[in-house]
Amino acid sequence: MGRLAIGQTGKTPVSLGLLGAAAFMVIADVRVIDPLLHIIANEFHVGVGSAAVIVSAYTIPYGLFQLVYGPLGDRLGKLKVITAALTAFAVGTTLCAFVSNIALLTLLRFLTGMFAAGIIPVTLAYIGDNFPYTERQAAIGKYLSALVLGQILGGSLGGIFGEYISWRDIFLLFGIVSLAIAGLLWRGTRHFKDGNRSTERFSLATFKPYYQLLTQPTARTVIIAVFIEGFCLMGAFAYIGAFLRDRYGLPYVTIGFMLSSFGLGGLIYSRSVKWLVQRLGEIGLMGVGGWLMCVCFLAIALLHNWLLFIPFSTLMGLAFYMMHSTLQTQATELAPEARGTAVSLFAFNLFIGQGIGAAVFGRVVDNFGYVPCFIIAGITLAILATWLFKKGKQEEAARG
Repeated sequence: MGRLAIGQTGKTPVSLGLLGAAAFMVIADVRVIDPLLHIIANEFHVGVGSAAVIVSAYTIPYGLFQLVYGPLGDRLGKLKVITAALTAFAVGTTLCAFVSNIALLTLLRFLTGMFAAGIIPVTLAYIGDNFPYTERQAAIGKYLSALVLGQILGGSLGGIFGEYISWRDIFLLFGIVSLAIAGLLWRGTRHFKDGNRSTERFSLATFKPYYQLLTQPTARTVIIAVFIEGFCLMGAFAYIGAFLRDRYGLPYVTIGFMLSSFGLGGLIYSRSVKWLVQRLGEIGLMGVGGWLMCVCFLAIALLHNWLLFIPFSTLMGLAFYMMHSTLQTQATELAPEARGTAVSLFAFNLFIGQGIGAAVFGRVVDNFGYVPCFIIAGITLAILATWLFKKGKQEEAARG
């Protein structure tokens, strides 16, 4: 992946690969739950929908604390915030291996999500400080490769540990590796300064830029869109693993590898992002991506053949990143003077959407089954894609 400083501003020698390693651990920690949800529910004697509280317990604080870490990153330095957050994340993840009940696991997932909030969005803002807008989507695409690998290996490792070892040991492994990465980041931040720091004192007034952003029509569109995306795609996808287990009776290791195909779609996107942008443009990426997600959800719900899940899940991963990466790139330009704040507001809505979506779809799954959950999610994503496409065309026409 190379170093951020190469061909750019020369502000820091901290490598994009090392920052990507931190992102990998956060995403893998999120995705590892997908194949383990059924196992955890059985161990603690609760329903799958009720066990999904550990998903919401992670994602809601992850979203809420974006509002804190964004201004902190702008004020104290993004690299310092990333390193401190990763260290606390490592400790919380390790402790998850030793819980005795679902309540304690929920509490630790809450704390872990709170600390994880200071890693990926702040890094995206850091990339925004070091890459001009014309090159930023490609740079973010490279960074997303690490996130995609987290998607792929997180689900696979979860399935392997759930089937053959213990779901607890995967959290112990993730905690130790995250602590090692934090140590390497600390070495890199001791001697080099961050760029684009805000001189404003951190206080309640620091949160004023969030309100100012929401007064902008473009910002409102991006924020609403990413909330719906998180609610539908990520909220409903949390139940795919349990769905595969209950409908087809597949081994957990098989489910883990199957869920990893979503990340494979993201990897395809990261390798073809330049070509896709040239062919479809930003508006086309969001429109096509949303409709493809709809088709994939409907196919998974209605086609009674588990072998078809793999191609449709791969296509869903590609479609998700087509829409999400475009929204993410737009978010980095909403407030160039305070990118940490802008990207944090973006991530806040994505993960609050996921947390609420997982809770709402949990009630749907427990009361009506998996199929209505996936159909509702898919149709809503298609409506979102159509709205974004029309908004984009209207803005293009207004610019002349």
